[in-house]
Amino acid sequence: MPGLVFGADEAGRGPILGPMVIAVIGIDPDTADRLQALGVDDSKRFGSDAEGRQRREELAQQILGLVPACRVRRVEVEQIDHYTFRGQLNALERKVVLELLDALGATRNAQVICDGARLFAPLRAHFPRLEAIDKGESAHVAVAAASIVAKDARDRAFGVIAERYAAEFGPLRGGGYPNAATQRFLDAYEQRYGTLPPEARRSWGADKSANLSLF
Repeated sequence: MPGLVFGADEAGRGPILGPMVIAVIGIDPDTADRLQALGVDDSKRFGSDAEGRQRREELAQQILGLVPACRVRRVEVEQIDHYTFRGQLNALERKVVLELLDALGATRNAQVICDGARLFAPLRAHFPRLEAIDKGESAHVAVAAASIVAKDARDRAFGVIAERYAAEFGPLRGGGYPNAATQRFLDAYEQRYGTLPPEARRSWGADKSANLSLF
């Protein structure tokens, strides 16, 4: 789609439970103005409580109704583990972003902005005008919109997991991140079943920072 600025971001890179979600959104100047008027901003600024999740959900629906181009991908635990055991989580993220940009018809000359300077800089080999920026959500509203859409999808995916285990283990708090609440759930599950739940990332002690791929 010519003339669009593409923004890319992810949600759920760090948790030990559940999928990661990556979104790429393409917008034109008119859409950028409309998204800014809605208050589209870095998804993390809305917080992790129920009110914040509700606001993100509302904004995500509005964003999806406004933007001319959007692709969202859930990256499941099995694929995350496959790459992370090899120290290739960064390569996985780059691979998915490239696939989403291709699905959106982004040309080699497209303007692309990705959240993560070191993570996404290698993609300039494919898109010379690509900007890889830390805190990219603050740099361009396309990235902020992608962050909200990705985080909302990740929130909903984790909500399904939490509901699945609520009756047996009680409320599943902590968002699936490595913290005391998540550890209590994992310990209780393992004590009862002798293994980790299928939604847990087995690779989460492996090196996730290696950068050995051309992606």
